[in-house]
Amino acid sequence: MKIKYALLCAAAAAAVAATPAVQAKTFRWASAGEISTWDIHSQNNALQNGIHAAVYESLVYYNSRNFKLEPVLATSWNQVTPTQLRVNLRQNVKFHDGTPFTADDAVYSLQRGMMKTSNFTPYTAGIDRVVKVNNNTIDIFTKNPNPVLLNQLTELRMMSKAWAEKNNSVEPKDIRNVNQETYANRNAMGTGPFMLKQWVPDQRMVFERNPNWWGKLEGNLTEIVYTPIKSEATRVAALLSGEIDLLLDPSPQDLGRLRNNANLKVIDGVESRTIFFGLDTFREELPGSSVKGKNPLKDQRVRKALAQSIDIDSLMRVTMRGLGQATGTLIAPQVNGWTEELHKRAPYDLEGAKKLLAEAGYPQGFEVDFACPNNRYINDEEICQAVTAMWSRIGVKAKLRTLPLVTYFPMIQRYEASIYMLGWGVPTFDAMYSLQSLVRSVGTDGDGNYNVGRYSNPKIDAVIDRAKVETDTLVRNRRLVEALQMSKEDVSHIPLHNQVIPWAMKKNIEVVHRPDNRLDWRLIQVN
Repeated sequence: MKIKYALLCAAAAAAVAATPAVQAKTFRWASAGEISTWDIHSQNNALQNGIHAAVYESLVYYNSRNFKLEPVLATSWNQVTPTQLRVNLRQNVKFHDGTPFTADDAVYSLQRGMMKTSNFTPYTAGIDRVVKVNNNTIDIFTKNPNPVLLNQLTELRMMSKAWAEKNNSVEPKDIRNVNQETYANRNAMGTGPFMLKQWVPDQRMVFERNPNWWGKLEGNLTEIVYTPIKSEATRVAALLSGEIDLLLDPSPQDLGRLRNNANLKVIDGVESRTIFFGLDTFREELPGSSVKGKNPLKDQRVRKALAQSIDIDSLMRVTMRGLGQATGTLIAPQVNGWTEELHKRAPYDLEGAKKLLAEAGYPQGFEVDFACPNNRYINDEEICQAVTAMWSRIGVKAKLRTLPLVTYFPMIQRYEASIYMLGWGVPTFDAMYSLQSLVRSVGTDGDGNYNVGRYSNPKIDAVIDRAKVETDTLVRNRRLVEALQMSKEDVSHIPLHNQVIPWAMKKNIEVVHRPDNRLDWRLIQVN
């Protein structure tokens, strides 16, 4: 029997349509980070993807109020066979240059996401080919039945094929190549409700409303101005002075006074993002380590010692000030595959950690490179400073270096960090996204896409690969849990916490808080 997932255009319009109630206005916001590129398939991180969504649209997206899938550039879809999804495209949609959006653009955009230099292969994982049926219809063929294909499509935004060809941007920019420059890296041209007007990296980004957008904004914005501000004090001062309307990432130590300010409000929400440390378990010898001729991180006892010597309760209380939920696994509670048992952390055990190091042959500890971002996650640099001190108690001398996210992510993707921090959100809300990207051995079709420690365990790989093709939901979920448990026992990574995200803003701002920590540009209202 064919299962048809059809949502009419009227349903999509209802989700975003309303006549602006007040005069349209400029919306100014800030956060610590800056994006690294405007190429929609080059770098996969949540801040960048959320900003890109103002300009570039996907076939489907999550409704911000109920987080159910809703049509965007697709209007309906039909599962013709277990491995063939037919997608009907929205008609009369135009790119910002006035050219029509067609099936050719949809096919090209999905194929571009599958290219070698794309960082979006976790979202194209399982896709075999994409075929044009007619100008308004495409077929997506998968190698096996894929229960989360529609969820994957939420992050695959559409680019004009003609624009990419004209501007020598057919393939995504290789984010690891700092010297490569392409037109799509610095310029943007989508179908979305806003158009990129100006981007001065590390200074400001300006968007203007697209007057020819196919939808209708529920909010009243005609202009958006984004300012990346690395300094916590400067960000808060900008909000308090009225220079910005919303601060995406207020520091934990400033939240009290922001909540008590009569002119401001703070909205909190649990994010579907887990913060963890990854470890280079691939190299035979770690660069800059005091251990020569071998890699101590290859030893499970060493990894376990590093995990057990982190005083997580102190970290959550003192450093995070309640904005973290300590965890023992790589996924947050909102993600399919999460269980209470996986969530439990092994207890803090300093003496046990010392004993494990001694058993592994490092009774005096060792020196090791440790890299962290300093403007991406809540108190990221402070967390790493605290953990550096904790590891020193067992003799591990972590040589901490911190970098801004625009240079940090390409660096770790070039495999240049021995121990690194990463925060992993799960746009599909399914554990396969994390297992395949983070735990699965580096391979093709999205395998190990962000496994930048190059961890490899053939037994876990086998379980993940079986789960990829499993059509029985209960069996599939058991395999996801099994793989997560194996990862936990082998300490493939060191999970820390799930983030709790506060947004601070003026009282005249109306937004909908999303668990992926993204602003929905269609809904923002400045009263």
